[in-house]
Amino acid sequence: MSTPKIKAAVEQMVMPYLEENGFELVDIEYVKEGSNWFLRVFVDKDGGIDIDDCGRISEYLSEKLDENDPIPSAYFLEVSSPGAERPLKKADDIVKAVGKDVFVTTYEPVNGLKEFEGRLLSFENDELVIEIGKQKHAVSYSKVASARLAIIF
Repeated sequence: MSTPKIKAAVEQMVMPYLEENGFELVDIEYVKEGSNWFLRVFVDKDGGIDIDDCGRISEYLSEKLDENDPIPSAYFLEVSSPGAERPLKKADDIVKAVGKDVFVTTYEPVNGLKEFEGRLLSFENDELVIEIGKQKHAVSYSKVASARLAIIF
């Protein structure tokens, strides 16, 4: 089974539990590191998640994975928080990040830049407005390659 199909199958298995318990699925990774495969599920909720939350989600998902067996080879299952520099994968994630510090990369230069690290002022009409210092930059959502929350010192 291909990586996208594995990720879709895992999402379908875990979503009922997450929705029922007030969690948000942030991302799923299925990657090979060295000789080992890892299935990583990143989950969050209002106020953050703790180790007990991760343990309960891991137990639930482990049972579902054993029942459905979508992954042919051995792997390690990890359930965790996305961390302080959480990825912003969907438009809804970006809406929630308005007012926070972000790091955004683009597919092509926008005003001569491909990286923007600053305060996300708004996200309206598929356009992000990011303030860097005293300058504001408008970036079309269609040009965003990646986005995440940022910790700016």
